[in-house]
Amino acid sequence: MDGSLTAAADSFQRLRPRLFGIAYRVLGSVVEAEDVVQEVWLRWQRADREPVLDPGAFLAKTTTRLAINVAQSARVRREAYVGPWLPEPVDTGTDPQLGAERGEALELAVLLVMEKLNPVERAAYVLREAFDYGYGEIAQFLELNQANVRQIVSRARKRLADGRREPVDTAQHRRLLDAFVAAARDGDVAALESVLSADVVTYADGNGLRGVAQVEIVGAERSARVTVFAHKFFPDAEYSVAEANGRPCLRLDVDGRTVALVDITTGPDGIDAMYWVIAPEKLRAYDRSRLGA
Repeated sequence: MDGSLTAAADSFQRLRPRLFGIAYRVLGSVVEAEDVVQEVWLRWQRADREPVLDPGAFLAKTTTRLAINVAQSARVRREAYVGPWLPEPVDTGTDPQLGAERGEALELAVLLVMEKLNPVERAAYVLREAFDYGYGEIAQFLELNQANVRQIVSRARKRLADGRREPVDTAQHRRLLDAFVAAARDGDVAALESVLSADVVTYADGNGLRGVAQVEIVGAERSARVTVFAHKFFPDAEYSVAEANGRPCLRLDVDGRTVALVDITTGPDGIDAMYWVIAPEKLRAYDRSRLGA
């Protein structure tokens, strides 16, 4: 490797966590984000790097444009997805190269709500809110004018705010999670219902896996029974608290392999949503990040 390519590799590796963080937030997929970052590296090797004054801006722009392209095609693929689609979780406890200065646009529930935005809106929001890029920089990345970018980000903020409830504080969230994990472990329907809001919504992403609900489940009683059903679905699973996407969640594992991951959102009335990721291919991506592979 010549000196020029060595320097290019060094700058790319230094920036790689941020590039992955951008792509992952836009796409909600570890695998797709990894593919984007790999393509950015190939393009960086082939590029005429001499006139590039700011490698970080060049690489971030390339990542953003590629992620938007992938997101546009992914939207078509997700229309054929069997049952609710949820983002692929990542283990942020072992630094899976998310490269975030801020935790915005990382929680599973937020990534899911962000699917309501078109890919350009999503990219603009991520660049501004998660990575604090200036409107001028974002305009260059997206090849738009600054006024348009400001409108896009403002519109994205409003749409996301409309889709999110006011959360409880971190301590209360953890108390509800711990109570949920204990009740789920024991299969205690009454205890589960006591921590769920009356209109709780349960999403289960199994991508057609037999026995996994293919529609959203609404209501405390039905959601509690879905949770208890996990004992039959995963009879040998161990229940524990793990970290995913910057938050504690419930992890079910069998012989060290994650078989289900459950994130929750909470409000004044208790747990108001549960997100069950059961699709094996998504959990393989999570285990790779968890094990640092």
